[in-house]
Amino acid sequence: MKSYRKELWFETSKRRELINITPNVVKCLQDSGIREGMALVNAMHITASVFINDDETGLHQDFEVWLEKLAPEKPYDQYRHNGYEDNADAHLKRTVMGREVVVAVTNGKLDFGPWEQIFYGEFDGKRRKRVLVKIIGE
Repeated sequence: MKSYRKELWFETSKRRELINITPNVVKCLQDSGIREGMALVNAMHITASVFINDDETGLHQDFEVWLEKLAPEKPYDQYRHNGYEDNADAHLKRTVMGREVVVAVTNGKLDFGPWEQIFYGEFDGKRRKRVLVKIIGE
């Protein structure tokens, strides 16, 4: 069995942002040479997420509105976590959106359903953060 590991680095210009990282993961898969196996993609920071969904602008705006209703950024003093930092909402948003995805690799391709894409969700941005891509198989 072969194993491949790569870190993808992101630095968003906004506090919250969704980035389609599917092309990055496809490139990793190509570089790995693995044709059958599994690809794990996970956020390596507690205020960021990796998830699978549709790459549709309206849906992304819906995520923003929905997440902000669930865990509004402000007022900062509504959260016990906020003392030194002001990112409690980002921790909660990450919990809802998830830490990682696992995608089957079949015949050298990510084995997606219709419209599925991999996204990096940033909820406390404006600094460098990383995503781990780990691919195992033959």
